[in-house]
Amino acid sequence: MGELGRARALLLDRDGVINIDHGYVHTRDQFEFRPGIVKLTRLAQDLGYRVIVITNQSGIARGYYTEAQFCDLTAWMRGEFARRGADIAAVYHCPYHRAGTGNGFDRDSFWRKPNPGMILEAAGAFGLHLGRSIFLGDQPTDMAAARAAAVGIRVLLGQAGTQAGAAADADLVVSEIDEFTRRLPPLAALTCRD
Repeated sequence: MGELGRARALLLDRDGVINIDHGYVHTRDQFEFRPGIVKLTRLAQDLGYRVIVITNQSGIARGYYTEAQFCDLTAWMRGEFARRGADIAAVYHCPYHRAGTGNGFDRDSFWRKPNPGMILEAAGAFGLHLGRSIFLGDQPTDMAAARAAAVGIRVLLGQAGTQAGAAADADLVVSEIDEFTRRLPPLAALTCRD
């Protein structure tokens, strides 16, 4: 398959991007969708992107919730997107953290952002052209992982002044999801070319 024939993805962090980050969100009652996120995912799909979630979940290693609880919430979240006409192609999560509680997840991992492991795994599984893909995250680790994986466009959700390290690795800083949604069509035109 030629380079231009490979798929593009909109890679999304979860906490802080898909949902409001209330800290170790792991139940439906804690899960509050960010305004505009469903509209963004529908538009991304219409523009030919696969939507894939890339999320650190150190709460599993820390013992705040189980991997099964995370998977249950993820299935519900994907169902909510589908019910609103948006498809999440896959969710990659890293349950590992060296500050874990000895539950088998207490170690370093190449999957844990700022490492690019989850992104590279998704690229292999979906035949992604990462240079033609976009990563939307809200943390320095998101931008660093996307840069390490050679993602073509890195977008930081937040204020550049308060995220100086992240802004250095970002190609674009937006303050709200709706701002990124407005800017996605011209970015999509850029990622159609090599």
